[in-house]
Amino acid sequence: MNKSFYHFLMKFRQPSANDELSSFANAAYKDHSFPKQSSDYQELSDYLELNVDYLPTVAFFDYVWELYVESESK
Repeated sequence: MNKSFYHFLMKFRQPSANDELSSFANAAYKDHSFPKQSSDYQELSDYLELNVDYLPTVAFFDYVWELYVESESK
């Protein structure tokens, strides 16, 4: 994959988040410990499960991960 997950996620940042995806992107942007260079599902999943409280559910991360994989396969 060319772009890191973080780079992909930043496309969804909005000044005033009005949905879960832009809320996730805004929170990740403010999270200075987020693994910004990673494209590894397990590393990101573990980080989000163990270190953050801004992700609504792990299933939501899985949904965004699928969007990422799909965008990188084009």
